[in-house]
Amino acid sequence: MDKATVLKAIIEQRKSTFPRDYTAEEIDDQILHEILKSAEFAPNHKRTKPWRFKVFKGEEKRALGEKMAEIYKATVAPQNFLEKKYVSITEKAAKADAVISISVNFSGLVPEWEEIAATAMAVQNMYLTASVHDVGCYWSSPGLINHLGEFLGLDENQKCYGLFFLGKI
Repeated sequence: MDKATVLKAIIEQRKSTFPRDYTAEEIDDQILHEILKSAEFAPNHKRTKPWRFKVFKGEEKRALGEKMAEIYKATVAPQNFLEKKYVSITEKAAKADAVISISVNFSGLVPEWEEIAATAMAVQNMYLTASVHDVGCYWSSPGLINHLGEFLGLDENQKCYGLFFLGKI
């Protein structure tokens, strides 16, 4: 198969797979590293590499799920609070083998939209790499991510743009 055909097949098979469809099998650390490493090859103006990823596994992942549930409970109006949604937040994190926070570091060297676009391309590389390894993934951007900055240790010039859930399929 020529390179163009292989590339086309990889792009066409890329899809979002949600945690409810993940198996209990762990993602090999080498594959997780390869997924993250692929992000580094995304184009970025002035080589700012604006993406900031933090991997959550095990106890850290459980703490992230609990923090997101806590944020949901604290920020939703009491009349709109849904116990089912509250519980599902921690369940979704638990079902994933790994969760990666996706943040952008705004360098001030280029327009902000370029830093966001470069980060999105980095995540696309991660999607494609995960796909070839039969790792399901999806980028989630619930409103509660706007309250994760302190938990993630983000600086003033950084912003979280979502969470990347991964699990074997």
